[in-house]
Amino acid sequence: MTAATATPAPHPRSRFVVPVLAFCGVVVAVMQTLVVPLLPHVPELTGSTPGAAGWLVTVTLLTGAVFTPVLGRVGDMYGKRRVLLASLGVLTAGSVLCAATSDIGVLIAGRALQGAALAVIPLGISIIRDELPPARVLPSIALMSSTLGIGAAVGLPVAALVVENFDWHTMFWASAALGVLDLLLVLWIVPESPVRTPGRFDVLGTLGLTAALVGLLLAITQGADWGWTSARTLGLLAGSLAVALVWGRYELRTESPMVDLRVSARPAVLLTNIAALFIGFAFYANSLVTAQMVQEPKATGYGLGASIVVSGLCLLPGGLSMVALSPVSAKISAKYGPRTALGLAACVMAVGYVVRFFTSHSLWLIITGATVVSAGTAIAYSALPALVMQGVPVSETGAANGINTLMRSVGQACCSAVVTAVLANVTFVAAGRTAPTLHAYLLIFLIAAGAALAALVATAFLPARRPERAEAAGAGTVGGSTSVPAAQEGR
Repeated sequence: MTAATATPAPHPRSRFVVPVLAFCGVVVAVMQTLVVPLLPHVPELTGSTPGAAGWLVTVTLLTGAVFTPVLGRVGDMYGKRRVLLASLGVLTAGSVLCAATSDIGVLIAGRALQGAALAVIPLGISIIRDELPPARVLPSIALMSSTLGIGAAVGLPVAALVVENFDWHTMFWASAALGVLDLLLVLWIVPESPVRTPGRFDVLGTLGLTAALVGLLLAITQGADWGWTSARTLGLLAGSLAVALVWGRYELRTESPMVDLRVSARPAVLLTNIAALFIGFAFYANSLVTAQMVQEPKATGYGLGASIVVSGLCLLPGGLSMVALSPVSAKISAKYGPRTALGLAACVMAVGYVVRFFTSHSLWLIITGATVVSAGTAIAYSALPALVMQGVPVSETGAANGINTLMRSVGQACCSAVVTAVLANVTFVAAGRTAPTLHAYLLIFLIAAGAALAALVATAFLPARRPERAEAAGAGTVGGSTSVPAAQEGR
C-alpha cells in the first residue's frame, strides 16, 4: 500500500473520545450477560422450553463471533466511526425488539441483533489507534479492551436487581435508552478515522467465514444437548472444517481478502490469537462458575444459598479491579512490552484459580479468588490488542482486532461447553435434587488454570520486541506498511 500515514488534526472534544468509546464498550458487554439472571424464568414468562430459552445466550455468541471480524474489516475499508454507529443502531433496534415482546422467537431475533454489536469494541480500539497521539494509545486501548470484563461484572448484578424488582421488559427498555445515548455521544464526540484500506469487499470470503464459524460454534455450544458423538454434532464439525479449508484456499488467492491469512500466519499474530483463545476460556470460567457456585443450596455441603443479586455482586469487585488496573497494565506493556504483560497476566489468572481451588467455602475468599482472576484478565485484555497492533499494518487494525476478539469468543464458547459438561456429569443428590459436587467446581478451576498456563506457553514463543516498539505500534506504520488516509468526514 502507498501513501503517508495520516496525522489527524486535534479535535476540540478529543479528550472525551476514549471515555465515550469505553462507555460504548461497557454497554455492549452488559448486553451480552443481560439475560443470564432471567434464563431460569424465561420458559414460564414466554411459554417456551428451557432449550429455546438457552438460545437467548447462544445466538448472541454466534452473531457476535460472525459480525466482529466482518464489521472490523468493513470499518477498515469504509470508515470505523460509520460502522460503529451502525453497530450501535443494531444494538438499539435489538433492545427495542426484546422490550416490546414476550414471544421467544422475537426475543431470540432481538438478542441476535444485540450480539452483532460486539464489533463496537475492536472498532473502538482501531479508532483510538488512528486518532490519539502515541503516548495515549496503550492506556486507552487497555481501558477499551477491559470493557468486556467490566460490562460483564456490572451487567449481572444490575440485571438481577431488575429481574427481582421490576417487570423484566424494563431491562431491555433501559438497554435501548443506553444505545440511543451511545449513538448521540459518538455523533457528537468521536471523529471519523482518516485511515482506509483500499480494495473491494470480499463477499465470498465473508460468506465462507460465516458458514465455518456458525458450524463450529453451533457444534460447540449445542454438543452437550445433541450428544458429542451425534450425527448432527459431528456433521457440523466436519462441515465447518471442510468449509474452512476451501475458504482458506480462496482467501490466499483473492486480491482483497476478508482476512489476510499471510498476515494472520505471522508468529506474532498467530500466537497472540492462540493466547487470546485460552485467555477467553480462563476469563469466562470465572464468570460462569462464581454466580452458580454461591447460589448452590447449603444442603450440598459447600453452597452458600445466595440470592441472584448477591451472586451477581460477587463479580463486581473484579469489574472494579479491571477499571483500576487498566492504566497499570498499560504501563507494564509500555515499560516491559505487551509480551511480558501477557505472560504476567496468564500467571496471575492461574494463581487466581489456585486460590479458588483452596478457598471454596467462604464467600469473601471466593470473591477474593474471582477478583484475582479478573485482575489477570485486565492485564491480558490490555496486552492482546497491543500485540496485535505490533504485527499488522495500521490499515488492517479493525479486522485484526476483530479476529482477536473472535478468538476470545471461541474460547468462551469452548469454556461454556466444558463447564456445562462437567457440572452436568459430576453430580450427587442433595436435599432431594441433583446438584454438582464440589469436585466438579474444583475440576473446572484446574481446567481454567490449565488454560491460563497454555496462554503462557503461547506467549513464551512470541517473538521478542523492545518495549518501546509497543508504543510505536499504536502510532503509525508497522513492519514497513503504511496507512491510507481518506478525506476527513463531517460529524
